[in-house]
Parts: sequence; structure tokens; C-alpha cells
Amino acid sequence: MTALWQLVNQRVDAYAIGDAFDYGIVNYSSWPNRLWFKNTPEQSDLDLAKRIISSSSTKITVPYWEIDGNDYGPLLKMNGFEKVLEQVGMSLDLTKASFAPAEIELHKVKDERTSLLWESLFEKAFGYKIHHKLLLNSYDEVDYLIAYDKAYPVGTALMYYSGNEVVGIHSMGIIPEMRRKGYAERMMQSMLYEAINKGYRYAVLQSSAMGKGLYDKLGFEEQFLMRNYVLAQNI
Repeated sequence: MTALWQLVNQRVDAYAIGDAFDYGIVNYSSWPNRLWFKNTPEQSDLDLAKRIISSSSTKITVPYWEIDGNDYGPLLKMNGFEKVLEQVGMSLDLTKASFAPAEIELHKVKDERTSLLWESLFEKAFGYKIHHKLLLNSYDEVDYLIAYDKAYPVGTALMYYSGNEVVGIHSMGIIPEMRRKGYAERMMQSMLYEAINKGYRYAVLQSSAMGKGLYDKLGFEEQFLMRNYVLAQNI
């Protein structure tokens, strides 16, 4: 996931690399806008991060995932950060899975018109904006997908191929008026079918509580819990 944030931020000259953490701030978009620590932070690292976050007019999220006992969640809370969202990191071994393309069309963003449509659909599905300029600057390496039922657009997703083995599936959402019609499952089946055909070994994603049942059904397994924090004064 950090590789995707890094790529998108770099393409619009909004990426900063530090010793203790990296971050990206795009003031005209609600995403990525992340600051992530490379290891358990020292107090001086947290103080610097808080100064950067406090000086920005854009809400910056600090994701934290506990892997191999690396638990600094309490340290974030002591420094005025509040948890706003939990997601489950999940993975699927594609070498042991089989999927067929479903009855849905997935079209890649390829120009300004389709990037604006993706932006609009995503905002309807999720309630916040990923600016189309980010898509235009990165669609050569990220597959931003629009799902169509016949000629009607119903949702979005993105696929980011990392290296030769792993594909990340993100930003999958269905617009409110088209939910509960099976589109999300059809989209996942088609994306996983494509990833297998391209020879990728693993699919990864971060699931909300609402979407986890679908991913369990498709064979994904839990790997870690990711908690997202924001500085309390910036909520």
C-alpha cells in the first residue's frame, strides 16, 4: 500500500522522504494524504510529524499496522492522535484459486473524460474525493477501473501491480443506487481472473468491516489489522 501512496504522490511532486517517516500531501484531493512511520517512532519523530500535520490545511491520516508485535498505537494516543478507521489487511493465494470473468465490463481510465467519471463515481461511493489529476498522472502504472453494467457505470476500483507477484486491489466501491445487486462480487471475480491470467501469485487488499464478508467468501485470509489515526485537532 505504501508503494501506491508513494507513486501517486511522486507523480504530482507531493512526496517527502524522511529518516523516520515518509509523507505525501495533496491539498486538492482527499487521498492519499498519508504520513507513515518506518519503525516504532521516537518522541522526537512524533513531535516532528505533529508539526507537519498541524501546519497543513489538509487532513493527514497516519496509518498504523501491528505486525510482528510492533505495537505503537498507545504511543500515538498519548500524543493526541485518535483512531478514525480500522481495516483488515487480507491476502489471497492466486495459485490455489480459480475465477471466471463475470458479467460486468471493466474499462480502464485513459483520458480526462474517463478520469472525471471515475472521480465522480468514487465520490458517490465513498463520500470523499480522489482528484482526477492524480489519475491522469499515474494511470500508466495504476489500472483505475470503471465498472459498467451494459452501458451504465456502477462503480470503481483500482489495481496496482507491485513487482512480479503481488497485485493490490483498492478503491472498490459501488454507487449507492446500484448496491445489493451483486456488482461488487462480479467486479472482484473479474479482477482476480485478470490477475491470475497475468501470472500474479497473490492479491492483497484492505477491507472495512462492511466488505469483509465478500472477501472471506472469495477465499481471502486475514493478515493484519490496520488502524488509521488523525491528530485530534485536525478531525
